[in-house]
Amino acid sequence: MSLRFGTDGVRGVANVELTPELVLALGRSAARVLPGKSLVIGLDSRVSGPLLQNALAAGFASEGWDVDCVGVVPTPQVAWMSQKLNCAAAMISASHNPFADNGIKFFMPGGLKLTDDIESQLEAELDRLLASSARSAVHGDQIGTIGQLPSGSDTHTPGFLDHLTGSIDGRDLSGMSIVLDCANGAAWAIGPGVFEHLGATVTVIHASPDGVNINDHCGSTYPEDLQREVLARGADLGLAFDGDADRMLAVGPDGALVDGDHLIAILAKDRYSRGLLAKNAVVVTVMTNLGFRLAMDVAGIDVVETAVGDRYVLEALDRDGLSIGGEQSGHVIFRDLATTGDGVLTGVQLCDAVKRSGKTLTELAGAAMTRLPQVLRGVKLPYKGFDVMPALADATAAAERRLNGMGRILVRPSGTEPMVRVMVEAPTIEEATAICDHLCTLALRATAAQ
Repeated sequence: MSLRFGTDGVRGVANVELTPELVLALGRSAARVLPGKSLVIGLDSRVSGPLLQNALAAGFASEGWDVDCVGVVPTPQVAWMSQKLNCAAAMISASHNPFADNGIKFFMPGGLKLTDDIESQLEAELDRLLASSARSAVHGDQIGTIGQLPSGSDTHTPGFLDHLTGSIDGRDLSGMSIVLDCANGAAWAIGPGVFEHLGATVTVIHASPDGVNINDHCGSTYPEDLQREVLARGADLGLAFDGDADRMLAVGPDGALVDGDHLIAILAKDRYSRGLLAKNAVVVTVMTNLGFRLAMDVAGIDVVETAVGDRYVLEALDRDGLSIGGEQSGHVIFRDLATTGDGVLTGVQLCDAVKRSGKTLTELAGAAMTRLPQVLRGVKLPYKGFDVMPALADATAAAERRLNGMGRILVRPSGTEPMVRVMVEAPTIEEATAICDHLCTLALRATAAQ
């Protein structure tokens, strides 16, 4: 069995698809492809994390690399350490997926995710290694070291906390009441620490990871508990992170969910008003709501569009010299502050914008953009790579003709799960729902006929 990279690293069921043997080989292959001879490894709170971390570390050490395992930390902290130490890095996480899944994300020295070309080289090297009995050429006296730091003892964590709190130029969040949903994941400690350090009154939920409760009806994919808690506490707002804390969604004081499109609209317009939006442009993906594009046009902000995946957003930011971009899912990248999406950093920036505005988050979100009716659904496929797209092509084209430019349809395979995602925007929710239902039904028929 081999591995293929999706939109955010490799993922699979831990110890079934993503086995220690396979991860060991992946580590050896990555050591032969990535530049440098030192690696930092972090992980989220899944029970399978240490198992896969040790296998990955062994693979790198067998190729002569020195490895530091830093325990349970957010993905953006791993990227930050990669940048500060100028070393390669890896994060053991399946992000928002259930606990049984796990995955591996790599960073080049400097904190950037791998390019398509580097991923292809790594896949080819892994295939070659798995197909042969190739052994490491490293002799016993050249084997790399593996260092293990207990979770929470990492000496770089205070520096990362200072990086986050210092991102609002000496201002604080005193007087604000904030609820945090840490998804029983990697943000369980540093998330509350950051907002308490900034002077906010903080209520924390789902911050007791036990290895199996990560993302379990909590966090950014299940914001209902956060919405209830914000209303019950009369809080100013709530922030929901995912399992590895690289994304965030928010909740206003009225309990309404504020998605990534609204977050980016608020933050881009805030920067624009202060003369801090590089080239007066923002980067988003093809999944971003048409209402966002219309709002940015009215505001005089240019929109750059990419394929789905925060690494494509980052590539566009760097290519065009821009400062902010992100995804509807809540991945937001502040390129002048970080090399990857960071949910806690986004939360800090958002709270600062809310406090400075003198308005509520709900008011800011309403003024930032008007969302076009959108329906987004996923259809499970028999296996990853199953091609259902031809069965939907004619129906998709016919529906687009009916919309006549007054909406959008996007049908795409998921980059992280065996699933096809169908997104429809239309003038009314009824029309969007009808088109989406029809396409999903055709997809289900195609899978049943396989």
